[in-house]
Amino acid sequence: MIHIPCLSTFSIVGYDPQAQEWGIAVQSKFLAVGAVVPWAQAGAGAVATQSYANTSFGPNGLALMAQGLSAQEALDQLIAEDEGRALRQVGLVDAQGRAATFTGDECYDWAGGVTGKYYAAQGNILVSGATVEAMAKTFEEAQGELADRLVTALTAGQAAGGDRRGRQAAAVLVVRPEGGYGGYNDRYLDLRVDDDPEPIERLKALVDLHHLFFKPPAPGEMIAVEGDLAREVQQILQWAQYYDGPITGEYDAPTRKALTNLIGNENFEERFDEEKGLISSQVMDVLREKFAR
Repeated sequence: MIHIPCLSTFSIVGYDPQAQEWGIAVQSKFLAVGAVVPWAQAGAGAVATQSYANTSFGPNGLALMAQGLSAQEALDQLIAEDEGRALRQVGLVDAQGRAATFTGDECYDWAGGVTGKYYAAQGNILVSGATVEAMAKTFEEAQGELADRLVTALTAGQAAGGDRRGRQAAAVLVVRPEGGYGGYNDRYLDLRVDDDPEPIERLKALVDLHHLFFKPPAPGEMIAVEGDLAREVQQILQWAQYYDGPITGEYDAPTRKALTNLIGNENFEERFDEEKGLISSQVMDVLREKFAR
């Protein structure tokens, strides 16, 4: 008999209609859970497949929803074609945010799921159903980007009991049209903690870092490199050994070139407008902490 590992897992699948984002957050006492459970495609939906996970549910479920099937219709077809359905657990949201969840009769207790507006939350081998209920309530009330809301819901699920075997790995995946780096794919955010005693806490820290490097600047966040700020930038550039010119307070060609090089080396190009001489105030805070003397 072939042994198939069981993913004792809790997850939440969600949709943000304003941002046109689909995503999943998951935690499990299972190494590298992010390589198995989450699947998403912009304009189609998102799938979480767990508990003796049938990973074909990911691409097949997305393909069905991309053809126009609702989450429930796609789920019904996936389950009908799977002889191991009694051991499966899966949650889906479709292109319109309609949600569906399924827990097979032979999933290990506690196991179950709930759906609400734009989300499905589910888990198995949990301390109790309070984990799923906490995820649902928190997702409904949370603010911020979809990734923030999903991870906040995951945090609440853990606080309510979580996986009764313990913790090991967590992941969050969010897609949106042209959301990937450079706009070449839809993978806006794909972060994984594969083996850590506090995986959700580490995952949240990674989401915050992702926002720092890649989140579009908020209104008023971009500030002009001129006057006192330009002098400060030039001083930082000198300390960082990118610039050996005078401290003039002008965003001149040598300063521009040096700052562009520093920004590129630190991977902050998404938060800097070289042409207009604008830089994120958050990035300036990071540069001050790292380079100022």
